[in-house]
Amino acid sequence: MPGGPKVNGLNLQDPATKIAADLHWIHWFLIWVCTGIFIVVFGAMFYSIWAHRKSKGHKPASFHESTAVEVAWTIVPFLIVVGMALPATRMVVEQKDTSNADLTVKVTGYQWKWGYDYLKGQGEGISFLSTLSTPRAQIEGREAKTDTYLVEVDNPLVVPVDTKVRVVLTANDVIHSWMVPAFGVKQDAIPGFIRDTWFRAEKVGTFRGQCTELCGKDHAFMPIVVEVKSQEDYARWVDEQQKAMLAKMDDPNKEWSQADLVARGEKVYQANCVACHQANGKGVPPAFPPLEGSKVVLGPQDGQIGIVLNGKQGTAMASFKQLSDVELAAVLTYTRNAWGNKAEDGIVQPAEVKAARK
Repeated sequence: MPGGPKVNGLNLQDPATKIAADLHWIHWFLIWVCTGIFIVVFGAMFYSIWAHRKSKGHKPASFHESTAVEVAWTIVPFLIVVGMALPATRMVVEQKDTSNADLTVKVTGYQWKWGYDYLKGQGEGISFLSTLSTPRAQIEGREAKTDTYLVEVDNPLVVPVDTKVRVVLTANDVIHSWMVPAFGVKQDAIPGFIRDTWFRAEKVGTFRGQCTELCGKDHAFMPIVVEVKSQEDYARWVDEQQKAMLAKMDDPNKEWSQADLVARGEKVYQANCVACHQANGKGVPPAFPPLEGSKVVLGPQDGQIGIVLNGKQGTAMASFKQLSDVELAAVLTYTRNAWGNKAEDGIVQPAEVKAARK
């Protein structure tokens, strides 16, 4: 898999950062230390059993404690532990040092996607959601699975090579965990808390990871993809993203036609809602109720707007307030008119969603 684990791979993933390279080194260092201890201890034990067995006429020695032995088996393990602790401590301290970052990215875990906000450095102001892009047909077994099955996204995190990137993590709903093995990075994202970590990619390429905290029904559908670009390519990407953001900037006060909202809403639904409520709107009862014929969807707009903005406590319905007013108005309009639904007030304007946020 490009940027992921190898077929029949037995080792850690190839490192792309100094942190990951250090983890590789200490991993094998500790394995060899443990192997050496195993050989010495069990070698001495099995030699003693074989060479001093009763059938050869040996009789068990009769003695109590030996001061020399007591001192030796206290000092030797102490020296071994210190020898292992020194490099490990240095690495842990290095992993926690997020100061002097060139680029700061806020990562927010949602059920079940990642939100990326570039807070400081080149690209400041860029913001997007990163969602699994594996087609439902592959997940449901109707198409053959590709090499990047369940570890591909529509919008990867993009960073420049040889740049210290500070990653600030939190979560919107439940505990998630952001891990990219090739970077040697794994940090939990906890609602209401801010955690941070960092990496400096030393080579250009695509690197993959996944949420490593059991975060709900679709935990396996929450991949992480990081594209490391050259400094020149990253500058071009930033310029393209900033221009695209300006072009897509929606005015929540604009009056939209129903046809335009439905067309936009179908795309928003496919990107955010289809995993739970299905493309046909029938849901997966009882956890995910159908939207087709739903009393909430066909009922007053305020009720549906409130649920989409704030989620519903005690259920799997999460808040989607991270979407823009236009996106929410579009998806609400789409659900009120799709699958045979015909709500009386079938058009939800962005201004109504904007007002409900206050």
